[in-house]
Amino acid sequence: MMLRRPRPLPVFLALSLAVLPILAHAQDVPVDAEKAVADKLNYQFANGIAAVAEDKIITVDDVRREIAPLLPQIQRESRNEREFNEKINNLQESIVQDLIDRVLIVKEFYKDEKRRVPASFIDNQVAEIIATQFEGDRSKYLSYLRGRGISQKDYRKEVEEDMIYGYMRQQQRKSASTISPVKIQTYYDENKERFYQEDQVKLRLIQFTRTAGETDEVLQEKADGIIAQLKAGGSFVDLARLYSQDSRRTKGGDWGWQRRSDLRKEFADVVFALESGETTAPLLMPEGAFVLHAEEIKRAGVPPINEVRDQIERALVQQYARQAQERWLEKLRRNGYVKHY
Repeated sequence: MMLRRPRPLPVFLALSLAVLPILAHAQDVPVDAEKAVADKLNYQFANGIAAVAEDKIITVDDVRREIAPLLPQIQRESRNEREFNEKINNLQESIVQDLIDRVLIVKEFYKDEKRRVPASFIDNQVAEIIATQFEGDRSKYLSYLRGRGISQKDYRKEVEEDMIYGYMRQQQRKSASTISPVKIQTYYDENKERFYQEDQVKLRLIQFTRTAGETDEVLQEKADGIIAQLKAGGSFVDLARLYSQDSRRTKGGDWGWQRRSDLRKEFADVVFALESGETTAPLLMPEGAFVLHAEEIKRAGVPPINEVRDQIERALVQQYARQAQERWLEKLRRNGYVKHY
């Protein structure tokens, strides 16, 4: 081998804490993680209420349903009980805030009296949930509702609010999707070191695998035959498809873009001595003979802005979207009624 080196709906999160299997892997991490979290929440919120946002009560059960599917990962990543508890505390605070924000965002949607989610949209979403989450079995769906103690009307309301939440967040992200060329240039000038790239090659190769007892002379003869055909005007791609014995034969020996550090030193030393479009002399190795072709070479350094413009734009869109959403949420929080317990 030559290389070496829309927010989930509540139903998606509502796994039963009674049946969620979690195995402890580290000393002092609770074996029964769901019980430990449940006890902690019940102790912290003795009245069963985690927060109130507008006229919506956020219950301990709401928080627990959101935490449940994340427990296995948290337990795997925690080295001891103290670290486990810290992660749970941080997650709990984040979930409560997210649930509060959800209420405030839905309220903001309904400020415009003309805004409504068509009933057919909700019907389609509920049908999709039954098909994907309950294997198309309506009885399982109804059993889930009974287990939560809610009606179909209540659940439809949850689905509607989730659709609103996703829509409103998406609209905020769109508002930050236009980045001026000046901002892109400024970011590039101030962060050039982030774009430094080592030597890269768009590589193709032809490999002859050494069979038992096969000598260097025999391998050399096979590889020399390839070189002769290339000099006569043969296509490296076609020759690779005909003769190469490596895993990329059907792709014309195409290994795509490879960095210098991706390649064995024996290959890197010869291929980066080439110019774009050149081919190496045959390389004889214990495992066989190789002919390497550099379709294109990129030398180490900072690429021109045109090569990283899209990357910069995506980074800035994400950055500005986060900032815009946080400002928007802070405004909703200031103007809404919220009480933490």
